[in-house]
Parts: sequence; C-alpha cells; structure tokens
Amino acid sequence: MSCPNVPSFASTRALLFGLCVLLLSPGFAVGITRHYTFNVDYHNVTRLCHTRSILSVNGQFPGPPLVAREGDQVIVKLVNHVTNNVTIHWHGVRQLGSAWADGPAYVTQCPIQTGQTYTYNFTITGQRGTLLWHAHISWLRSTLYGPIIILPKRNESYPYEKPHKEIPIIFGEWFNVDPEAVISQALQTGAGPNVSDAYTINGLPGPLYNCSSKDTYKLKVKPGKTYLLRLINAALNDELFFSIANHTLIVVETDAVYLKPFETDTLLIAPGQTLNVLLKTKPSFPNASFFMAASPYFTGSGSFDNSTVAGILEYKHPSHYSASKNLTLFKPTLPLFNATNFVANFTGKLRSLANAKFPANVPQTVDRKFFFTVGLGSNPCPQNTTCQGPNGSKFAASINNVSFALPSIALLQAHFFGKSNGVYTTDFPTQPLVQFNYTGTPPNNTHVSNGTRAVVLRFNTSVELVMQDTSILGVESHPLHLHGFNFFVVGQGFGNYDPNKDPAKFNLVDPVERNTAGVPAGGWLAIRFLSDNPGVWFMHCHLDVHTSWGLRMAWVVLDGPEPNQKLPPPPSDLPKC
Repeated sequence: MSCPNVPSFASTRALLFGLCVLLLSPGFAVGITRHYTFNVDYHNVTRLCHTRSILSVNGQFPGPPLVAREGDQVIVKLVNHVTNNVTIHWHGVRQLGSAWADGPAYVTQCPIQTGQTYTYNFTITGQRGTLLWHAHISWLRSTLYGPIIILPKRNESYPYEKPHKEIPIIFGEWFNVDPEAVISQALQTGAGPNVSDAYTINGLPGPLYNCSSKDTYKLKVKPGKTYLLRLINAALNDELFFSIANHTLIVVETDAVYLKPFETDTLLIAPGQTLNVLLKTKPSFPNASFFMAASPYFTGSGSFDNSTVAGILEYKHPSHYSASKNLTLFKPTLPLFNATNFVANFTGKLRSLANAKFPANVPQTVDRKFFFTVGLGSNPCPQNTTCQGPNGSKFAASINNVSFALPSIALLQAHFFGKSNGVYTTDFPTQPLVQFNYTGTPPNNTHVSNGTRAVVLRFNTSVELVMQDTSILGVESHPLHLHGFNFFVVGQGFGNYDPNKDPAKFNLVDPVERNTAGVPAGGWLAIRFLSDNPGVWFMHCHLDVHTSWGLRMAWVVLDGPEPNQKLPPPPSDLPKC
C-alpha cells in the first residue's frame, strides 16, 4: 500500500513511514492529536566549503516536516539545548483561541531560555495545504525552519488532479558566518547588514556556487506523471523568482488556500509565502535534465545577494538506456532582479477558488479603515559615535513613521493580565501623522519615531487596511505578514493610493486570501480581514532586516461576548522573561 499524500524528505523517512502506517490504519478518527518533540541544538554544517555550527531542530537542516490533517490537534514540545533564547512561530496557522502558541518573542510569549521547555498546543481549524514553521526571535530563522503540511480531512480530496507524489521545496538563505553576528553588527553601526552567501533549495546551494556541485538538490521524476511541489520561501531577506527549465507549472494554492489554477513558467514567492504547484512531467524520457532555479527580486537601493540557486530535475532512465551518456542540461531564464512589472502581473493572477465548498468570505462592508505607510527611515546617531547609515545616521524602518520597539515582557501577557501600563500604548496612528507625496520626491527629514504602540480592535470588526510604500531611502517591495488571520488582497496598484478612485476597482468576489502579501515597490496594497480571533497579533515585514529596523506593529483584538470568543488563560509552562 503506498502513501502518496506524505512528502518525501530523505532525513525524515522513518517519521514519515510511521505517519504512513498511522494515516492508513483503519478506523482512523477525524481530528486526532499529534505529538512532536523539537530539540533545538547545535549542529555542524558545511556549505560553500565553510563549516559552521548552526541551530537546528532534531539535528536536521532544514528542519523536520510537521504533518497533520485539517482538524487535528498538534502538540509540539520544544526543548532548548542552546545558549540563545528561542521561540517557534507556526507561520500561517490561524491559532483560533490559541494565541499563546503563536510564537513571536515578546509578542505572545517570552522566549524559551537555555535548558527550558515550552509546549505549543494548537488545533488546525479550517485550513489545509502548505505552511511553514520557523524561529521568531532575532535572525534565528535563518536555519530554524521547516514545512507544515496539512492534509485534507479523511476521505476529502484535493480540488485538482491527484498527484503521483508530493515534494516539499523549501528555499533558504545561507550565511558563511553566524547571522546573529551580522544583524548585531548592523544594528550597532546603523549600516545595512552584510548579505547572504548563497540561496538554498532544501538546504543545498547547488552547482552555480563555489565548491557546491556535490551539494545539489536532485528531484527524480518519472515521465508522464503529475507531481505536487510544495514551495516554501524560508529565506531571511529575499523574495525569489523560481522556474524549471522547459516545464510549465500549474499554480493551485497559496498560503494554504486553494486558487483558481493557472499556468506559468516562472513564479514569485516572498519570504513567509507558500505556493503549491503541479508539475506535469514530459510523456517520455526527454534525454535531458533540467535546472530548477531561483534568484532574487530586489528593488531597494542597498546591496543584495544577486546569485542563483539551482537544483536538478532528473528523469528516471528507461531500462534499455545507457546511463553513461551525457545528457543535455537545460537552464531556465529568470526575470531581471528588478522586474517589478512581472511581479505585478504574476500577483494579479492569484484568485481564490471561491466556490461553494471553498468560499471566499470577503468582508463586503467595512467597520474600520486604516491607512499605513510602510518603508525605510533613519534614527539619529547617538552622541560620540559614528554611524554608517544614511548621511551618518542609522537605518530604521517604520509603519506610519512608528519604528516599533519590542518590549521586555510579552504583549499578550500584559494585555491578558491588564498590565499594559509601561509596556505598550494603544495609540498607534490609524493614518500618517504627516502627509506627503508618498512615492514622489521624499521629504528631507527621514527620522522615525520609536515606540511600542498597538491598535485595539473590538471582536468581529471588519477591517480595511491600505498599505502604502514610500520613496524614503528608496521604494521597495515589502512582504507584510499578519499573524492570527488570513486576509483578502482586494486591490493593489502603483503610485499613491487614491481613496476616491481606487476602491471602485477592488475585487470583492474572488480576491486571493493569504497571510503574507507584498506591498508593491512604489505602490499600495489594500486588504480586508475580520478580527474574529482574540489576542495580540504581530504584523511585520517578512524581510528580517526590515523587521529588525522596526517595520512591525501589533493588533490587540478584544474578547467577544461568547465563551468560545475569549482568550483562554496562559498555559502553566509559558516561559518567563
């Protein structure tokens, strides 16, 4: 009996075999409890001929897949064996009623200290597809990440062709030095951080990098089959283009929400995003192999890692075929690094399936409207020091010119126990305090304000949020991630948002529903969501350099009237600061 619905990750065969047995056992109940233990420890890894000690989960890099079905309860015991403080975020999991398990440090929990454990306990409600888990403190997610694979409920099928096999393809970013030293130095000097040394596919940089041909991911396929590739961007600071030479991909899902399928030969995936794509292999042995390659999309003015990761798509040889023959290797043509028009065109094709079984419940009316500018800025250089940021200042980033400072205790605890005084204020600006030509000539004063400020939402408020990129220190694409919710992308465009003309063009029928979406470089993005999940929910740019600089904020969602609409008390093992 085969187990087609479980992904192939060589390092986790035993785990997956156990899951296979479990998933295929008769009388398998709807909604079971799945237990995982994640041991965070040191682990020596060599890439690009550089060996360094990385943090990993269970000695695996990338980390082990977390596999569950829709409706399952998941219990992950995290044990911290390293000197760093650690937390894990289950990116894209709604966490309905389980805000304490969301994971961002100093937002929903204090970090897990050396030698301590914390048990993340949540139920996967109304979601199926691909998500990811990753560390959510400083830059530790550079190596602490892995797939979340949510299979449909028993006897439920995909709304597309059943694949022959499913394969997670997780993009990462490799640094030859410790990324913690990279961001620490950057925050000290005020300069932009040093860039990564390579991109990776399933942890491997591939043949286009120095000393790496042996570290190449190979995807072995059979002719005439359909494969489901679960693409995940776990890179720290880079949106990526991806293409497989001479093959077309059918995009069927993003961020664990089904889409109207469409074909493309190249796609864009931002950090924190997932895309499920169907790959139909050629009908017969093609006498060739094919690069699967990814390279960065970058529109900012600083430096970036302008390199390409490649894996190889290999067809299984027919039995009569001599394997010694040299095969032609085809390479895809990826867009230029600043191909903003391609990006707008691609993201415009993403539409929710929006059928009777998988409806798009777009809020048709809006209770509260917000307008947030997102972008870069600066902080003045402290006295008697020299800084290497813009004009001798320090780089910063902000939302509505507020660069968000993380508190020293968790916001959720302060909220739950009514002790917000001195921890955070609830006066986050609902629109920019100073209005200017956001995408035109930037103002001379680029200084940001600093603070820990949140927006309070009543339970079940329908929210419309327009996020506007600014030209301060250069226009840039910002993939914004909202914790605790999916949102609908009802509109986007270039230039300054026009509140009088643009809403007429909003898509309120089948907009894409997701948890991370790019604010276009020199443009705007309009989203809607319903605040149906009590807690404190982080929203931030998923380029970690911008998060570190302060491009982040928090939404406080109050309890609703019903018992199941209230935030439960914290678990007894919640870490202390």
